[in-house]
Amino acid sequence: MPRPRLTWSSFRTHMMSSRTRYLVYSGGCLIFSAGAACFIRSDLGTDPLDVFALGLLGHLRLTIGIAQALVAAVCIAVWAVWNRRPPVLSPFITFFLCGSVIDVLRAVDAAGYLPVPRTVLMLTGALLCTYGSALIIMSGVGIRAMDLVAITMTHRWRWPFWVAKGSLELVLLGAGYLLGGPVGVGTVCFLVCVDTLIQPCMRLNARLFSLANHGLEKPVGPRPAFRPTLIR
Repeated sequence: MPRPRLTWSSFRTHMMSSRTRYLVYSGGCLIFSAGAACFIRSDLGTDPLDVFALGLLGHLRLTIGIAQALVAAVCIAVWAVWNRRPPVLSPFITFFLCGSVIDVLRAVDAAGYLPVPRTVLMLTGALLCTYGSALIIMSGVGIRAMDLVAITMTHRWRWPFWVAKGSLELVLLGAGYLLGGPVGVGTVCFLVCVDTLIQPCMRLNARLFSLANHGLEKPVGPRPAFRPTLIR
C-alpha cells in the first residue's frame, strides 16, 4: 500500500489551533499574575491555598513555595490515579511562570501605582485572577493542579465546575485555618468571586470571542498525537 501523505490544509489548521491555544494560555498567565499582585498589594487577606501554606509553615520547616508545590503534587497524583494517566508536569510550568511574573510585578510595585482604595484593589485582583484562570483552563495548556482535580470531579460526578473547585478550596481553607493560617476578608472575597465566576467567564469568552474550551468541555490530559486527514 502507498504510504499516506499529510495534507497541507490539515497541518496548517492544526498549527493555527495550537498557536491560538498558547496565546490564550500566555494571556491567562499574565492576567492571573497581575490579579495576584493586586490582591497581595491590597493586604486584606490571602487566598485559600496561601492560608493552608502559611498554616503549614507554623508546624513544618518549609517555604511557601515548597508548601504550595506539595499541594500541587498531591493534586496531580490524585488526578493521575483517578484518570489512569501518567502524571503531568505542565502545572508546575504554570506555577513557576506565574510566580516569576508576580515577583517582578511586586518588585516594581506595579499595583501600587493604581490610585484606588485597598478594597477596590482587592476586588480588581480577584476579578483579574478569575479571568486569567478562565483563559488558562480554556487553553487546555498547563492547567493548574487543583483545577485538574476540579475538572475531573465535573466530568465524573457531573458537578458544576464552581462547586467542584469551591469544595476543594474550602477543604484547603478549613485545614489552613485549623493549622493557624491567616483568614481575612480577602480570603472570603477570593473564595466567592474566583470560584463562582470562572465558569461564567468561560461562557462569555466562548460567546464573545468564539474561544473553544479545551479544558472543561473534554477530559484533560495528554492528548493523542495529531491525526490529520490522509490522502490515499
